[in-house]
Amino acid sequence: MPEPDHRLDRIAEHPTFKTLVHERTRFGWILTGLMLLVYFGFIGLIAFDKALLATKVGGTASLGFYMGMFVIVFAFVLTGIYVARANTRYDRLSADLIRSLAK
Repeated sequence: MPEPDHRLDRIAEHPTFKTLVHERTRFGWILTGLMLLVYFGFIGLIAFDKALLATKVGGTASLGFYMGMFVIVFAFVLTGIYVARANTRYDRLSADLIRSLAK
């Protein structure tokens, strides 16, 4: 039977690793909550206020079309926000963790 890898325990107990995991998890849940709020808000409007979504805006397109496009664009914006955070804060924490474990 293979011996347990104590390096993994050392990483898991490191304060920087704990900070990284906590921040990523918390931020991920916040973004998920925002996306679910927007998505199910849109679905709720489809279910309960079709007349509002059928309102013509700017000539031929309906409000529902623009709101549907907003949901899609919002998902891309949230993805961009996460990537920006990952490329700054999370990459910095990862580099700090690697540096401190290499000592």
